[in-house]
Amino acid sequence: MPENNIIIITDEESELSVPEGQKGWGEEVARRVSGLREVRLNPTELENKMADFLQTVRRLFRQAEEQSDQDSGMHLTEVELSVEIGAEGEVKLVAGGKATGKGAIKLKFTKINSR
Repeated sequence: MPENNIIIITDEESELSVPEGQKGWGEEVARRVSGLREVRLNPTELENKMADFLQTVRRLFRQAEEQSDQDSGMHLTEVELSVEIGAEGEVKLVAGGKATGKGAIKLKFTKINSR
């Protein structure tokens, strides 16, 4: 039985800019909407890419935690990341600014105390 694909909607335009003085649903908005497209992703491939991404993030924050423990005695207890899935299934870390409002997935990791 074939796997169901995950469908995402992506756009080719990175920013919507309505010219000064233009209001409502002008040509720019119509052009932006026409740039939307549906992409079907294989869930297994997406799962593998997300696993690779999370493994890299785990290594980065393990190193940051070790360094902060040594230098300042502070402990990293929580990390919040914003992630986007690209049209080809690539997993991208979103870094602030204008990108934060574009439908990113928030991942929040909290350290569990082991006693």
